[in-house]
Amino acid sequence: MAFSIAPPDGSVRWAKWRSRFVRDAEGNLPQGSTPHINTLLEDPAVAARVQASFDSLHAMETDVRTILNAEGVSTIQYAFYFAFGREMWKLTNRINGASAALAAATLVAKWTARGLSPSTLEKIRFQAFSVSPPVGP
Repeated sequence: MAFSIAPPDGSVRWAKWRSRFVRDAEGNLPQGSTPHINTLLEDPAVAARVQASFDSLHAMETDVRTILNAEGVSTIQYAFYFAFGREMWKLTNRINGASAALAAATLVAKWTARGLSPSTLEKIRFQAFSVSPPVGP
């Protein structure tokens, strides 16, 4: 039986991330933060893009979790499959088409070498990200 705890949704992630840049009572930014990030976050377009990214990440993790539950994957391995999913998410937000297919095949090989099931990785690749296998030369 697979154990399932829902990942935090995009709004929860946004609130946690945004709280890292709130000034203290003396008006100082948290250590490691810069005034430039506040300038960026004041731009509604930037804030909307960040929120959309968190929503997209939540949707991806929900899709991956659904596939893992259907495959009967042990919950102790979920973190590794989520790491693969996050790498695929990053990849598919940057490239598409044949380049994405080739890069996805490389990620599948990488995570297979780390002990994950190639068939489950392929299902995640295709069902959650709609990336087909690469076409031969």
